[in-house]
Amino acid sequence: MSTSPSSETPGAAVNRKLQSTLPLVVADKIPHIPETKAELKEELKAEAKVAASSGMAQLRSLAAGGFGGVCAVVVGHPFDLVKVRMQTAEKGVYSSAVDVVRKSIARDGLRRGLYAGVSAPLLGVTPMFAVSFWGYDLGKSIVRSTSTVAADGNLSIAQISAAGFFSAIPMTAITAPFERVKVILQVQGQKALAPGEKPKYSGGTDVVRQLYREGGVRSVFRGSVATLARDGPGSAAYFAAYEYIKRKLTPKDPVTGEPSGKLSLVAITCAGAAAGVAMWIPVFPIDTVKSRLQTAEGNVTIGGVVRGLYGKGGYRAFFPGFGPALARAVPANAATFLGVELAHQAMNKVFN
Repeated sequence: MSTSPSSETPGAAVNRKLQSTLPLVVADKIPHIPETKAELKEELKAEAKVAASSGMAQLRSLAAGGFGGVCAVVVGHPFDLVKVRMQTAEKGVYSSAVDVVRKSIARDGLRRGLYAGVSAPLLGVTPMFAVSFWGYDLGKSIVRSTSTVAADGNLSIAQISAAGFFSAIPMTAITAPFERVKVILQVQGQKALAPGEKPKYSGGTDVVRQLYREGGVRSVFRGSVATLARDGPGSAAYFAAYEYIKRKLTPKDPVTGEPSGKLSLVAITCAGAAAGVAMWIPVFPIDTVKSRLQTAEGNVTIGGVVRGLYGKGGYRAFFPGFGPALARAVPANAATFLGVELAHQAMNKVFN
């Protein structure tokens, strides 16, 4: 039984008119207008449910990324300390990465020697990694809405790279000031003090206070451009390598070739380790410039730092600490992704 035009609701009338006057291809793309109060109520409920689900997924990404970041700091900070000290020390201060470790422990003991400056990354790493993994998920959503996705819903490696690059944009606002504090404290720890002399900075908060007093917000955020220049392509390589290795290691059905099982934690760990190496290889020279820029005294520029480094040692001057950085990348990033995956599994058990 059809509804007469006189008894139609306004919504039904609009839907009928659109269907009858517009080409079918166009009309099918226009959202359906609720025709009754009951239908409107149901659609609002459905939209609210989708919004709540999306919000919960983003909160989980934040929480899982934060936990993964804490795992990365605990495992990787000693390697990072060695890298930064080799990048910023004058020529001849250290003969090798092992020499950095030996002298650091001899001067400050095991805990302080290998974990100098750890307070800044521990305080900053939770929001830093949380925003990174949240930004990555948001980047994937943007890619899906602005480009063609495969029929199975999986993004291509190029699309994963684009989402990874996007994740570095919001993360830089957190990464740059915390890394500025971290490297200053790490470098301070390698300076020999005269008898009775106290270090310039007593901790992370004191670094921020003095930097702000000397140069305002710009001083605290020095190195932000270099940080983005490092983390943009680095994150693109990071997430692309992780997804690529995961896909290669995922069990597949021998007949159909389709995924037939879950990835083991060992495989996740290997994929995370490979992602860390892939991230550092293309961007390490930029990281050296960033470390020099953030620890230099007075007003300096990226161009001035680059010219100074090249003048002292040519291209090789951009790669001190490359070995420790790669050595750190393996365990730290394996711990990061393992922590993220374990956090997601734990939250799925609790909330699903």
